[in-house]
Amino acid sequence: MNPQATTTTGNTADLAIRSLRGLVDLDVEHTRHRGHARELAEAADGELVIVLGGDGAVNEAVNGIMGRRPGDGGPGDGGPGDGGWAGAAPPLLAVIPGGGANVFARGLGLPVQVAAAIDRIRSVIESGRYRVIGLGLAGDRYFTCSAGLGMDAEVVREVERLRASGHRESPALFTWAILRTHRSGTNRKTPALSLERDGQPPTTDLFMTAITNRSPWTYVRGRAILPVPNPDFNSGLDVFALRKLRATTISGAVGQMMFVRHRPPHGRHVLLVTGQQALTVRSARPIAFQVDGDYLGQAEAVKFQFVPQAIRVVA
Repeated sequence: MNPQATTTTGNTADLAIRSLRGLVDLDVEHTRHRGHARELAEAADGELVIVLGGDGAVNEAVNGIMGRRPGDGGPGDGGPGDGGWAGAAPPLLAVIPGGGANVFARGLGLPVQVAAAIDRIRSVIESGRYRVIGLGLAGDRYFTCSAGLGMDAEVVREVERLRASGHRESPALFTWAILRTHRSGTNRKTPALSLERDGQPPTTDLFMTAITNRSPWTYVRGRAILPVPNPDFNSGLDVFALRKLRATTISGAVGQMMFVRHRPPHGRHVLLVTGQQALTVRSARPIAFQVDGDYLGQAEAVKFQFVPQAIRVVA
């Protein structure tokens, strides 16, 4: 569990522990630094990894589970993106939402209320039913929901800076981060990004790219921002990109993704590519890069792959 997650409290942790101890033999660990959830998940020897925290902790745990080697439930050939498992099955992943957006949990259809999420976990464990979903892979980092280069990642960087200075994650904080980034953070005059796909000429002059694992990009007050209607976790990667960073372009695209459910967003400066197995995003200059809301610094080229049937989840 991540004690620093946005909505995680002592009462939340106590409720989770009391509710689950009678069902499973439970070991409880607190994350103490960035990357710790990955270390704990990779070292766990149980049949179930439960994450009480936000999307960042979930992403770390996923990478820990996927980082196991052959013989201890890791990927079949030890390399990224093979989509199969050798030997014993890897642990199931369960999520008790404790973050601000909880994009992965919501995308799976899980309740965001702690008690209801725990009840769902109990019922799935007792029934033995679970789902198997695909993951995205950005370089050597797996992601459950989304990754991005450009303004998308710059907003994540600004949110992390504000949270480090004592601000609490909230829709208002994200709105402020978007406005600040649009006004003074990002280069709105010279596009740097290009999208490369097998068998297609490069798509150039892009200002931002968001790559989603057929899942919501994010949520605003519980409402999904959907680049693709009716998303799932087993249909490949989708790319949402902008050729302009005008306020009208951004607000128009976001409005369509929030309120139009029968078709994907469209517009003169909007690019949408769906169902991709592999693609590469390149930048003419070092540019901000994020994975599942975790700012990873700057990058000049990132290869993305879809990994089908990658991980078992309680949902």
